[in-house]
Amino acid sequence: MAQSSLPARPSVGGVIYNAVRGGMIGLAELIPGVSGGTIALITGVYERVLTAGNHLLGAIKALVVGPDRKRGFADGMRRVDWWLLIPMLVGMAAMVLSLAGVMESFVTDTPTLSRGLFLGMVAASVVVPLVMVDWAGVQRRHVWIHVLGFVVAAGVAFWLTSSGAGAEVANPPLWMVFCAAAVAVCALALPGVSGSFFLLVVGLYAPTMGAIADRDLVYIAVFGLGAVTGLALFIKLLHWLLGHHHTGTMFAMSGLLLGSLRALWPWQSDEGALLAPGSDAGVVFLLAVVGAVVVLALVVMDRVLSRPQTVSAEGERLPVEN
Repeated sequence: MAQSSLPARPSVGGVIYNAVRGGMIGLAELIPGVSGGTIALITGVYERVLTAGNHLLGAIKALVVGPDRKRGFADGMRRVDWWLLIPMLVGMAAMVLSLAGVMESFVTDTPTLSRGLFLGMVAASVVVPLVMVDWAGVQRRHVWIHVLGFVVAAGVAFWLTSSGAGAEVANPPLWMVFCAAAVAVCALALPGVSGSFFLLVVGLYAPTMGAIADRDLVYIAVFGLGAVTGLALFIKLLHWLLGHHHTGTMFAMSGLLLGSLRALWPWQSDEGALLAPGSDAGVVFLLAVVGAVVVLALVVMDRVLSRPQTVSAEGERLPVEN
């Protein structure tokens, strides 16, 4: 029976699960040091989201410069997995709009405890990209190249997260908001790099969270436009890397996650210098364990609940062999 590459229509439970996954990604984007891309990996939608985004960008491009614009646009839009994207976007928006103020207070008022929880979550996530590697297809002579990529990516992430938080920018100009959003949103597509942490470093974390909590529509609109622009420029590159260098890309992502742990060490000075564990080490360790258990439970849940499917020519949903 012939199969098409059209996305399958999920069950009601699948739609709800996609909304929950979107909410978790949105929550991650509110937390300095935790990447939305990391949560997308953990919950098993990373490559599906990139593919859907790539089809969407392709449809827009076909509409603008294609030889048969209407047909190219329609074909591209049909290939977008809207049953995945729309529930996820709804979940993300709901989480961000409802918890921006709460997360700002949690991260600001209890930095040691919050970093301990997030440290456990990201540490457990380091193995997630490696689990997705097709080890049977990895050639031994290429292993050292992948390991080198892992080490370099870890070093880059460690260096990027070694900067302390910058001074808060009061009433930032809109051009600065646009540019910062274009860079920060790449964390949605790049595990291990936190968009919120970048905003913290450039001094825009508190203003952005405050604007969301206060429903500052001008600020939110400019930030959203910058985010869309940055994501459109970045997603094509990542989609190509996953399609042509999947194993190497997964090793690099794992390295990014490992290096990003530097930003989540619970005990830090105001300038970001690492300090020795304090008297609250027991509580922090417990929270780290809880965070790790949550991530591992999510990985298991995704493997149990998610079964990739395609649509047959007659509209039947068919399982895909991994």
